[in-house]
This record gives sequence, structure tokens and C-alpha cells, in this order.
Amino acid sequence: MPIRRLPEHLVSQIAAGEVIERPAAVVKELVENALDAAASEIHVRIDGGGQTAIVVTDDGDGMTPDDLVLALERHATSKLPSGDLAHIETLGFRGEALPSIASVSRFRVASRARGASEAWAVEADAGKLTAPVPDPQPAGTRVEVRDLFHPVPARAKFLKQPRTERGRAADAVRQLAMAHVGVSFTLKDGERTILQLPATTGDAREQRRERLGRILGRDFAANALEIDAEHENFHLTGFAAVPTFNKPSAQSQYLFVNGRPVRDRLLLGATRAAYQDLLPRDRHPVVALFLGVVPEDVDVNVHPTKAEVRFRDFGRVRSLIVSALRHSLAEAGHRASTTVSTGALGAARPGGLPSGGGGQGAFTNAARFPASGSPGLAPNGLGEVPAATHDFGVPVARMQGEAKAVPDSDAHPLGAARAQIHETYVVAETADGLIIVDQHAAHERLVFERIKAGVANSGIARQIMLIPEVVEVPGDGATALAARAGELFELGLAIEPFGEGAVIVREVPAMLHGLDVQGLLRDLADDLSEFDEAASLKDRLGEVCATMACHSSIRAGRILNGDEMNALLREMEVTPHAGQCSHGRPTYVELKLTDIERLFGRR
Repeated sequence: MPIRRLPEHLVSQIAAGEVIERPAAVVKELVENALDAAASEIHVRIDGGGQTAIVVTDDGDGMTPDDLVLALERHATSKLPSGDLAHIETLGFRGEALPSIASVSRFRVASRARGASEAWAVEADAGKLTAPVPDPQPAGTRVEVRDLFHPVPARAKFLKQPRTERGRAADAVRQLAMAHVGVSFTLKDGERTILQLPATTGDAREQRRERLGRILGRDFAANALEIDAEHENFHLTGFAAVPTFNKPSAQSQYLFVNGRPVRDRLLLGATRAAYQDLLPRDRHPVVALFLGVVPEDVDVNVHPTKAEVRFRDFGRVRSLIVSALRHSLAEAGHRASTTVSTGALGAARPGGLPSGGGGQGAFTNAARFPASGSPGLAPNGLGEVPAATHDFGVPVARMQGEAKAVPDSDAHPLGAARAQIHETYVVAETADGLIIVDQHAAHERLVFERIKAGVANSGIARQIMLIPEVVEVPGDGATALAARAGELFELGLAIEPFGEGAVIVREVPAMLHGLDVQGLLRDLADDLSEFDEAASLKDRLGEVCATMACHSSIRAGRILNGDEMNALLREMEVTPHAGQCSHGRPTYVELKLTDIERLFGRR
């Protein structure tokens, strides 16, 4: 069969298959063109999920009649004046977007160059152009895309429901709006306004926080940590949420390189590494990170959609992202998401006593602040709190002695311990509310951080067991433990094989008081069976430390005295990441007095 040259319109339609996958891609390309044209206002309207119509209007530089004709030719662009692909400073540069869109739709573009006295328009149907004609368009450009994919109906069959396509188009606008806070964006679905983002002014950091708050919600703005780090030619800015503010998918991780939204798996991997040991395995962080880099150090000419990039030295980029995020998360200290307390308040429903008359479920297991464990009164003057009897004959908590003032909120933000309830939760009073601490989860994080610090500094001190403990491990667990004995020794555990299916433990980490040796070794054996045999335990240090911390922490059901409770609160205040345990669950819930009063109808 002879080789023949494909018709130009067919070439354009084939190229459009790479660039224009769905209506959202059309919106993205047109809005990027408006941003490259220095627009300060961009209006987007979509009908029928974008398949019926997409209209993008801007007040940018505009185009002359000759430019309009050239813009619809493949590989014609104004964005590479030097012709140097290693120095790209615009969002677009391929010269493929407009001709690709015009080849698969009924297309019209009207534009008036800045300072020109009149505007001109060009139309195209499936790539067939008309000559420029005068148009009443004001300064700027208006692009109309109608009946998308009508020349290629097979492509239209693969589109989702209009609602889904509209959502993807809206997400494309949101991402570009995050990166360009000085530009006003409006998105409409027919006559209904979906998104309206006025241009922000003032301090650059507050501009970005305000814009992100409008897009990602007020909860994100309230729980976001500022990121600002620089290394050589790389500058990372943006905001990252505290670990307890998380999502079930990675869709809320927004990454930008020189103002360009990207979906790069290596960058996403660096973000995930920074939050390692801080989130449950099935949860994902919420971040909006903006990486600035000199154009010569990044290649954006990787994929037609420009959603992927390659760095000359990705190792430095990864190191910058991980270190900057970890530094900000560590500086957040014990801070937990405000949505944790919001969720707790949402679960609370004032409804009086349970049905059944006696109300036993409401007041049993009364709060206690016992003196056992250390004699005398607690630092705040509270001693043992015996159960009292309510008028209904139900045991309740009663505090003895004169309650002292709450510690200064700046010095002690977690307040003063007032009680322990269900032998599991510590209740502390703050200047403007109360805090409920899960004693096991909180102590687990504290122990976890001590273990990691010990490994990072000079190794973990070991303590010889007076009576070595034999641990029977089912399956191949004993073999797996014995194979890693050298690495476990560095973590403070001295073990040896002890017959078939068992190991003997001779030394344990000195810092882990009350260690459950049996449970720890069995869980470690399970963990090791899932690890790659070639991987070092130090590569999975977080998981190993989390397992060790869990088996040496204060257990639920242990009665604490006042000294112990306050000591727990004080250590939480100075320990990084104390707002969540090593499994990513919140360690405390804070309830403001105003919220509590609302629960009881006082406000």
C-alpha cells in the first residue's frame, strides 16, 4: 500500500486527540492563553458540560487581524520569541491549542488589540477558516467553542455526564486561579455563577491565603501552615494543612511549577513522604505548593497537555519539598485541626437523658482524679475525687478542694488537667474552653518522637532484662526477626533465635517503660513479613518506631494522677506533631466555651 500525505484537517484532528481530551482541556488552554496575554479579568461560561458551548472572555493584549489568522495555524505562537525551548516563561508555547480546538468544533474568536481602534473576528467549522471580519468586541479577546467534537462523534461518546464534565472544567479554572491571585475569575454554567473570585490585593502571602480559602474552603485557611523555603535556584511557597485535616484521596494536593499546575507523581511522592508517620495509611494531606525555578532547570516540554515536568536535579527538589513541609509541621507543635472539634460538636446532640427513665448511660463511669500513683495533691490543688450521688441516684464526678486558676494560655495552651474520665481521657480546662485528650494516643506520639530522636542522635540506650523473655512467634515470624537481629539491635532490641518458632529477648530500649515485649515482637514479625527483604529497617523507621511506641505507651484503662496528667499535657505542648498519634489519629479535641454554650442553648 503506498504512503500518502494526510489531509491537513485530518492531521489537526489527530493532534487534537492529544491536546483536547475533554471540555476541561479546552477551558484550560483558553484560560492559559488569556493569562499569557496579561489579562486582569477572565470570564468563563460553559453550557451542557462544555460540549454545547464554552465561552472565554478576557481583557488581555488582544490580537490584530493577521495575528488571528496565524493563531489558527498549527505551530504558530507568540510565546517563543527567542525560539529557545530551554527558556519557557509562558504557560503555552506549542502553538497547538487553538488550531486543535478549531478542528473539532464550531469555533469563533473575536479580538481587539490593546490600543487598536477596532476589533476583528475569525470563524472556523471543523478547521475550515473564514476571512477576518470587523466585530464590536471591546479590548481583549472572546473565544467561543460550540458543538465540541461534532466532526469526531466517536470522541463525544466517551464524555461523561454534563455534570461531571462541568466539574472537571471548574477544577481546571480553580487550579489556574490558585496560581494567579492578581487576576479576577468568573465561571458560569449558563446563567448560574459557579465560581467568582475577585483579584486579591495587599501582602502576597495573605493574597494567596485568601484565594486558597475561597477555593479550598475556610477550614483549609484556618488549618493551613505557611510554607516558605529556598535552596539555590528553587523557591517553594504555599500552604499545607495540619495532618489531622486530611482527605480520603490525593485530589486535594495542588502542585504548581512556575505558575503551571502539574500532576507529577514524583512531586506527589515527595509530599507523601513529608507526611509519613503523621497520617493514617488511607488518608491524604491537603496542600497547595508553588515551586519557582529558573526555566533552564525544568523541562515542561514533556507531554502535550503540559501536566508533567522534568527537573534537571529532582533530588534537590524532593529534598526541598520534604524538608520544608516537615519543618513547618514540626513548628506547628501540638496543633490539631479545628475540624476535629467541629466534628465532635456535630456528633453531640443535646437531648436530655436517654430513654428508659434511669438515665444510667448518661452519667455512669464518673470522672475521677485519683491520688493513687503519687501521694499528695496534684499541682493544681486537686486531690482524689470520690464519686458523689446525684439526686437521681446516679454516680457523678465531684472535685474536692479549691480549684486554682487556669495556667496562662500562652505558656500552657493545653490548660490544666481537671479530671480523668473512663480511665482513658484526660479533661483539661483552658482559658476559653476545655480539651479532651486521648491519653494512649497522646503518649504514643511522645514515645514515638523520643525513639526517632534517639535513633537520629546517638542510638537508643538498651537495658538488660533481669529475666530474658521468650516470645513464641507463629509462622515464619521468628525467622524474619532473627534475620533482622542486627538492625533491631540498633533500635534497642537484643534478640536471639530460641528454637523453632521462638526468639529470646535479652535487652530492650531503656526509654520504653512498661514495654509489652510479647505484643511488640509479634507485631514486629508481622510488619517485617510485609517489608521488602532488601530494604533496610531504617527505610521503614517510621513504621517500626510506631509499633514500638504503641506497645510502650500509657494504655487506656490506666488511672493517672494529677502530676501525670499535667506532665502529659506539658510534654505535648513542646513535642512536634503531638496533635496526632503515630497512626495519624487526633490526640485531643478542643471545645471552645462558646461552642459548649451553644450546645446547651445559652447562645
